[in-house]
Amino acid sequence: MSTSIGDPSVKKQPERPVLITDAARSQGDQLRSREIRYVTMMGLRVSCLILGAILISAKPPLLPLWLILCAAGMVFLPWAAVLIANDRPPKGKAPRPAPRLDTTQRQLNDQPREQPEQRTIDPDD
Repeated sequence: MSTSIGDPSVKKQPERPVLITDAARSQGDQLRSREIRYVTMMGLRVSCLILGAILISAKPPLLPLWLILCAAGMVFLPWAAVLIANDRPPKGKAPRPAPRLDTTQRQLNDQPREQPEQRTIDPDD
């Protein structure tokens, strides 16, 4: 069986190599970065609690406002931390470049193909 240049059953090699920098981050790397963000936000929550306790003992001006901000941080940060920790990067499809035909392939494709001779097999012959 001979294959021709225009044979669709022949798998063509990609013209350009795939760049490793286009690869997605590994699952372990993604998990590690989400864990770091979660722990950082929980640290901020603890800081809001400690700051609120210090503010109560120091009694600065506008104390109710500062306590409301600390309480909002202690309520909002766990919610945001869970959302951020569970968020994964979107699975995007990289745009594929259009296949390019070089001039020799174009010239070969522009020429009409010869039809192979069709044989009929007759069991009576």
